[in-house]
Amino acid sequence: MNNSPQKAAKGFTRAFYVSNTVELFERMAYYAVFIVLTIYLSTILGFNDFQASMISGLFSGGLYLLPIFAGAYADKIGFRKSMLVAFTLLTVGYFGLGILPTLLEATGLVTYGETTQFNGLHQSASRWLIVPVLFVIMVGGSFIKSIISASVARETTEATRARGYSIFYMMVNIGAFTGKTVIDPLRNVIGECAYIYINYFAGFMTLVALLAVFFLYKSTETAGEGKSMREIGQGFLRIITNWRLLILILIVTGFWMVQHQLYATMPKYVIRMAGETAKPGWIANVNPFVVVCCVGFITRWMAKRSAITSMNVGMFLIPVSALLMACGNLLGSNDLISGISNITLMMIAGIVVQGLAECFISPRYLEYFSLQAPKGEEGMYLGFSHLHSFLSSIFGFGLAGVLLTKYCPDPSLFETRQAWEAASADAHYIWYYFAAIGVIAAIALLFFSKITESIDKKKKTNA
Repeated sequence: MNNSPQKAAKGFTRAFYVSNTVELFERMAYYAVFIVLTIYLSTILGFNDFQASMISGLFSGGLYLLPIFAGAYADKIGFRKSMLVAFTLLTVGYFGLGILPTLLEATGLVTYGETTQFNGLHQSASRWLIVPVLFVIMVGGSFIKSIISASVARETTEATRARGYSIFYMMVNIGAFTGKTVIDPLRNVIGECAYIYINYFAGFMTLVALLAVFFLYKSTETAGEGKSMREIGQGFLRIITNWRLLILILIVTGFWMVQHQLYATMPKYVIRMAGETAKPGWIANVNPFVVVCCVGFITRWMAKRSAITSMNVGMFLIPVSALLMACGNLLGSNDLISGISNITLMMIAGIVVQGLAECFISPRYLEYFSLQAPKGEEGMYLGFSHLHSFLSSIFGFGLAGVLLTKYCPDPSLFETRQAWEAASADAHYIWYYFAAIGVIAAIALLFFSKITESIDKKKKTNA
């Protein structure tokens, strides 16, 4: 542990707790917006399913690709400055998402209907103005992705790191739960315009985080600050030639492709299959609720096991979650529990299992990467650890757009309800694809763990 005079209870510093607190606010903002981003893009801006999925996927993908570079730059300029830049960009970006439709309406390019339905933009090129706004959020978010997880590494020791990441991941999911909770009540009060006003809530949350960093964040851990671009380049070369990390990233991409369907597929799937009264925000909240309740217990339970062993358990749970989600459509229209459609019920069951899988995988995955990071390069390494989400966003959202179009298309494209029901009879096939991806990833991680364990034993024998 560092020698900071700000050391707090249980061995953690004030910088550790401030970092985790602002992460909570950032996650509240992000998930409040992201859970309905594809719906915002389709309902408010008029993009079709494939366009909305690809825009969301590229946005999410950029959030996880840029941290490699943002993390390296954060090591150079310091985490405090990086957080101030990040939360300034996020605040501007989220308020921009809320203001954009209003500005377009003011210019006469769009109009509101009498029932708060947002009309227009379906044929307007002005809707593409959303891209630079999302880019601002993407850059700001890319700093946060690397900085906060790297701050946990800097403010803990190897002995306290697993517990530190457990606390970090709990805060992430408290933020995710709270952010998702906001959207459904807002939609009930003001209708589809909630997809616009939720962005103001997000902007306010990141503004609070910005002020917290400005007034409260201070750390004595400054290793890596002021390094030259040559040193950054040398560190980058080391990390991209680390074959273990690269293979692990590719394998874990399979898990995140399935997990990302909470945002890429599930919102439209449940509304189309269970009806407009379905509440995707509440359904998605099952995931962070399970994580918050279970991650501390699971981390302690697996404390004496290696990070890879813990991850293996989670990887074999994820295909089970996808198969449970598929069961909703297979059970038919006779609901197993009165008042809850089978679609919703089995979606919740699948998400519970998915949340448990995440408890086994995500904190230990971050721990594994942090232990590979040389002093002063935590930002770069933890930024690089998010590359799996770049890949899973691009491929997961892209595949979601294709599968929704094929198996669960937009009902508005059909003249009659009967025609749509015929076209969506096999909607559950979507989840079979993701179950298969989960199985392949789980088997691959099992082989990875066995091979790397064998290599490490040989090295110890020959030493």
